[in-house]
Amino acid sequence: MLGLSPGLLPRLIPALIPALMPALKPGLMPGLAALAFTADSAAAAPAASAASATREMALRLLTESDPTRRLAALRRLAVVGTMADAPRVASALRDASEHVRAAAATALWTLWSRSGDPAIDRKLAQGTQLMGEGDLEPALALFNQIVQSRPAFAEGWNKRATVLFLLGRHEESLRDCDEVLKRNPLHFGALSGMAQIHLRRDDVEQALKAYERALEVNPNLEGGPALLRMLEDAARERRNAAGGRTT
Repeated sequence: MLGLSPGLLPRLIPALIPALMPALKPGLMPGLAALAFTADSAAAAPAASAASATREMALRLLTESDPTRRLAALRRLAVVGTMADAPRVASALRDASEHVRAAAATALWTLWSRSGDPAIDRKLAQGTQLMGEGDLEPALALFNQIVQSRPAFAEGWNKRATVLFLLGRHEESLRDCDEVLKRNPLHFGALSGMAQIHLRRDDVEQALKAYERALEVNPNLEGGPALLRMLEDAARERRNAAGGRTT
């Protein structure tokens, strides 16, 4: 790749995969939930009381000083919350507690995966399972149905963007990522996916911009600071090489 240090791009692309395709990691969300809601016995009582909270109560609990209550609130919002709650949940991605931050990411993926239509949700789950098993064309067929029947549902577009990426149809995947962000500007998964696609297209500057936006939403992305520095270095090398060619 012109302007990049040898071996840099192969390290950048795999590093972006965890944020792009969390659905492909079996058991990720339950695992995060278990991490997020680990509490000692003294904290069990407040957590239990929040477990039956209404949506309004859970939203209020997000401002509690006790991190255990904030954890329980996020767990409850993953059950009773709506897309309208996503900005409030996303604010917890910057919580002082790492467990609260992990719980916020889990809750967001859960909220994003609910369309409001049980039939659509079942198709999304089925397509995600097929994609995780490597049955990409059947998964794509299901995601096509979701996008056609429920175009306002951002996660349908995101799952289709993911399977298109896996099929090597990068331009189509990039267009679907744009559709995701029109409907859900907080979707750090789609932003990370865009960064990876731009790298595949040898557009380091656009990859950097997309990943910066992803980290603005979720500063906890796996390997985020290190990957950001790698992208900044790659973009700087590309600019320096371009400058050298014009002199």
